[in-house]
Amino acid sequence: MALTSTTITSWKLQEIVAHSSNVSSLVLGKSSGRLLATGGEDCRVNIWAVSKPNCIMSLTGHTSPVESIQFNSSEERVVAGSQSGSLRLWDLEAAKILRTLMGHKASICSLDFHPMGEYLASGSVDSSIKLWDVRRKGCVFRYKGHTQAVCCLAFSPDGKWLASASDDSTVKLWDLIAGKMITEFTSHTSAVNVVQFHPNEYLLASGSADRTVKLWDLEKFNMIGSSEGETGVVRSILFNPDGSCLYSGSENTLRVFGWEPDRCFDVLHVGWGKVSDLAISNNQMIAVSYSQNNVSWYVVDLNQVKKSGSVIQGLIEDKPIPAPTSAMGATLRRNYERPTTSCTRQDPEGERRSPSSEDEKEDRESSAEITNPEDYKEIFQPHSVISRTPPKRTEPFPAPLEHSFSESVLEKPGPAVKIVTPVIDRVGFPFLKYDEALAQIRKGHDTMCVMLTSRYKNLDTVRFVWASGDVKTSLDSAVSMNDLSIVVDILNIINLKPSLWKLDLCTSILPQIEELLQSKYESYVQTGCMSLKLILKRFWPLISDTLTAPPSVGVDITREGRLKCKACYKQLKNLSNVVKNRAEQVGRHGSTFKELQLLMAPLDY
Repeated sequence: MALTSTTITSWKLQEIVAHSSNVSSLVLGKSSGRLLATGGEDCRVNIWAVSKPNCIMSLTGHTSPVESIQFNSSEERVVAGSQSGSLRLWDLEAAKILRTLMGHKASICSLDFHPMGEYLASGSVDSSIKLWDVRRKGCVFRYKGHTQAVCCLAFSPDGKWLASASDDSTVKLWDLIAGKMITEFTSHTSAVNVVQFHPNEYLLASGSADRTVKLWDLEKFNMIGSSEGETGVVRSILFNPDGSCLYSGSENTLRVFGWEPDRCFDVLHVGWGKVSDLAISNNQMIAVSYSQNNVSWYVVDLNQVKKSGSVIQGLIEDKPIPAPTSAMGATLRRNYERPTTSCTRQDPEGERRSPSSEDEKEDRESSAEITNPEDYKEIFQPHSVISRTPPKRTEPFPAPLEHSFSESVLEKPGPAVKIVTPVIDRVGFPFLKYDEALAQIRKGHDTMCVMLTSRYKNLDTVRFVWASGDVKTSLDSAVSMNDLSIVVDILNIINLKPSLWKLDLCTSILPQIEELLQSKYESYVQTGCMSLKLILKRFWPLISDTLTAPPSVGVDITREGRLKCKACYKQLKNLSNVVKNRAEQVGRHGSTFKELQLLMAPLDY
């Protein structure tokens, strides 16, 4: 079989089995783009070298699922936050635990290291942000202001500010020296998943579940750009190292944006699913995604990606693009002033305070098991010895040939296991007509075809009612079909536009949400949780105020509204018992239900 030498722009590099149970978090090392840390429901943190088949190091000590991980800038340390609210910090070079930090009351869902290295910030489902001094082993400040889970944290390049993104649809900017909030950005209409500072200029980017990426001027504190046209939730964003453009990762799609004016330079379809993190190395973008206990690496060749010039036709109206003010594309916007003091790495033992007996017990229960000594020495040990030869540079990952033999590699921690899928030559196979081929494909899938046909008809009926503009009637018709899949499809649409929610909808949908939360299907549970979260956020203040208001004098105009609020309150009380029981579960859903339990706490008062 002949092979072509044509290269491709993006490809899947590798897939591994990262944990014995579901993966719950992961992060790429941004400095090298070659190091990956994964956290799992097995309470472990595993360290991997990109493209290497086996785990380098396995870090233990957590007693609940690891919900958030972060490397420091030198990639010599890694911190992991658990569902129980504890933080553990490891020294990867010394292969040992450095710190165990306690203080959060709920799951930790975001982490970041300060540029100077000795401080780190953590954000929790309980909506609080804590700043920790690693040397003193304690919390030095707590920031309050968000009303829901803090999804992402990022320190500014000069280390003076901290940006936080939350499920409450806001981005907040905190002054670390003054210890207070500087400003709040509220233009997003759904949960904000990620924030990142521009590497040089006073700019901040944020990506949200509302399918937009927004850019904020940090001198005037206003929005200077907003992308449209994202095909799904924005999960990752990354500035190009020179700050010339912004990459946005959503489901199976990579977009390249410019600003002032807003423009989209390029759009690439990459089959990475729900991408979780991005890094750049050797002018290649390294991306990672996970599903269940598998983690996949993807590579995008940035040499073949448009990062300037004309916009993509049809996405944004073509406008004349002003010439840059200098050859380097400098702007009038202010740049960060990097601290001049060097941040030397001190001996961790010298930094530590005298540990208590409880601290010693926690540290004894934590360990760093080196599972691949050769890779460990190659990556971490060179920093500890004097090298008389120039350091070995990493090479770009070679692109596969467009029609080369396909090879599916599935690796497990420990000995490498390779599963090779052979390519079968089609010579000698009889040619089938379209109808015959379709009949062959459908063999054994009759039940599924009947189910999908029925679902299509039901959705068509709901769509017809929806076209009349009556959301309540269309939702009622979906409920009357006794098919939860139809209800889930409708709720997924309404959840994308929270303004569609009305109190009338709540009385119809809350009993359905109770069924969704107890479903065996993960997507049903996720949709039910999102809908319940939006209902509590939008209507609990109204329900509470209506039920606690004194009775009106004369004609009771508010009677109908009060009856609706009473019905919603009763249904929410029933749901609170379901949420309480599910919050005791271990895993990703347990964390979500714990967040809902916090939101539903006022129901008991």
